Amino acid sequence: MTAAAARPLVLHVLHRFAVGGLENGVVNLVNRLPERSWRHAIVALTDVDEGFAQRLRRRDVELVALGKGPGHAVKLFPRLHRLIRDRRPAIVHTRNLAALEAAVPAWFARVPARIHGEHGRDVGDLDGSNRRYRLVRRLHGLFVTQYVAVSRDLERYLVERVGIDALRVVQIYNGVDTARFTPGPSGRAPIEGSPFSDPRLWLVGTVGRLEAVKDQTNLARAFVHALRLAPAARERMRLVVAGEGRLRPEIERILDEGDARQLAWLAGERADVPDFMRALDCFVLPSLAEGISNTILEAMASGLPVIATAVGGNAELMEPGTTGALVPAADPDALAREILAYFADPGRTGRHGRAGRTLVERRFSLDRMVEQYHELYSRALAGESARVESGVATGKG
Repeated sequence: MTAAAARPLVLHVLHRFAVGGLENGVVNLVNRLPERSWRHAIVALTDVDEGFAQRLRRRDVELVALGKGPGHAVKLFPRLHRLIRDRRPAIVHTRNLAALEAAVPAWFARVPARIHGEHGRDVGDLDGSNRRYRLVRRLHGLFVTQYVAVSRDLERYLVERVGIDALRVVQIYNGVDTARFTPGPSGRAPIEGSPFSDPRLWLVGTVGRLEAVKDQTNLARAFVHALRLAPAARERMRLVVAGEGRLRPEIERILDEGDARQLAWLAGERADVPDFMRALDCFVLPSLAEGISNTILEAMASGLPVIATAVGGNAELMEPGTTGALVPAADPDALAREILAYFADPGRTGRHGRAGRTLVERRFSLDRMVEQYHELYSRALAGESARVESGVATGKG
């Protein structure tokens, strides 16, 4: 066996490998974990977006798409079992409920460490009250050796509501690349394709998939409402939204009915998110549910004040009144008033943006996240070795 092949293999299992916060976190982890220590393979139960896969800097990462259709992954178990058995990973790391079932064939294939990560809420279970989802997680706990929660909120959910032993749950925050996401050297910069390049304009915006759980329709309603509360803001305030998805027609309808379509730019999916962030004056995350939002971290790293809904782990990332503001979910009036407060106070906008950048550098660096996962993977393997050695020593197993 070559030295390269002797490195432990981490097999990451996801629902889909495409644009998304969870998926981008996997890319960052694979790119930055010590190459001398780990090999990686990524299995998408559905498909792999080839364009997104280009973000992987390592060329030795195997990508596998299983083409799963709607419904459970049980039909894929034989194929998954063979795939895992043939590659002999030291760790199988599943993420979110959609990929949790892969822990079962990993157990049958005798993978030493089976780690499962919880990264956010399901659109059908925004408050974690779905009994069936809790039961599914509890039953699959028989096949998982270690859990990772990206927020304290999700950690509490796993322990207190699902019933996972607290000793089996570790909490690791997402990290952000503070070299890639950084304030512009001379203030807000224009972005390619934007109709709002006039430096006198004030841009509020968001980045994310246009899906129900992200609730960009709430932001569109808040923007229209803000213009009604302060008609003079029509001269300078503009809305920009990066992302694509099923909510786009509804967002356009809200803007049209509010006579604000010409004051908004739906920019579609962007590959230049750091540049897009630097083009904003204020960032909004209007989600109905979140685990730990990468985009909040990216916005703060870019020197932006953040207005976010008080859901999931959002409050764990921010210091309300210092780096931004929290508002109730699905409350366009509250959101509109916070947008107007920043619009009317450039000094506060700048102070909160600078404070957010400082907070990210101190608590949410990408290097810190990668170090914690490196330690987690190393402990997982060491713990399994200790268990096996103990069993041999006592004549068990």
